[in-house]
Amino acid sequence: MLFSESVVDDMAALGRWKCTWRNCGAVLGNLRQMESEGQVLLFSTILLQIHRTACRSSPGGPTNKQTPVSDSRSFVLNACFQLACYAFKCFQKPKLKQMNINADYSQRVVINHNELPWIASPEPGVERRMLERQGDEVAKATSIVRYQPGSKFQMHTHDLGEEIFVLDGVFSDETGDYSAGSYMMNPPGFSHAPFSEPGCTLFVKLRHLGPGQVEREVIDTKSATWYQGMVPGLNVMPLMQQGSGSTLVKWAPKTYFNPHRHHGGEEIFVVDGVFEDEHGRYPAGSWIRSPHMSMHKPFSKEGCTIFVKTGHLLS
Repeated sequence: MLFSESVVDDMAALGRWKCTWRNCGAVLGNLRQMESEGQVLLFSTILLQIHRTACRSSPGGPTNKQTPVSDSRSFVLNACFQLACYAFKCFQKPKLKQMNINADYSQRVVINHNELPWIASPEPGVERRMLERQGDEVAKATSIVRYQPGSKFQMHTHDLGEEIFVLDGVFSDETGDYSAGSYMMNPPGFSHAPFSEPGCTLFVKLRHLGPGQVEREVIDTKSATWYQGMVPGLNVMPLMQQGSGSTLVKWAPKTYFNPHRHHGGEEIFVVDGVFEDEHGRYPAGSWIRSPHMSMHKPFSKEGCTIFVKTGHLLS
């Protein structure tokens, strides 16, 4: 049922021009609890229709200012108009404007997310730090997302997929609970209604997957196998197996890698420790995006763990 029985009765009282402040208060209370924009829009349209009907039924019509209407009809005119204005105001929610944050893939970008502000999402208690973004509320994006304890997101579909790495806390949806160190690749078309009871912080990539990613992948990096890397002191854990793979890389202290280029670019998020190369020093929380055919000679004097994605920055 679109509206509760009580609010239907109260709206009917408005329509009969026989209402009290109790009827208006009840209608207003129901309006404030509405979550659907469609509900609010229909509700405001009904109120305006009642308002127009009352105007037409007034002696002399709405433009005849010399003939007073009855107190009851005046009350309905005022009450319906005020409630309808409030309903339209609720319907006109502020929307995130089109954004292009670090959208030029030909440019090298270095950010520590701890230096960025938290930006509110459409859902209470869920905030983002935007590392890169192309679009409005539906956008190709890389973000740090924070869920306050008990917060949740409404059911939604990821048309172009998403990757999630849980940095702390516990992230949940219909498929299960995922603690710190969990990795998920949700393929295009995946739907869920995520939430977090204790709260959590996530590294999230949205709308960058394609037809090559068809099966959902979930890895608990705390128990999955590490493999020897190309140099001593380097260990790797493959994450996404389909398409341009994501990998977790663990550097022991005083580990040095060979100079190399990245065809299709490289993206690094420092999970813990300190990662370095000839261009700079990157503590935990740093995000480095290097363009196609960029070159560097990475190392870690103190040791670190990084989330790495390569080959996906050609377009």
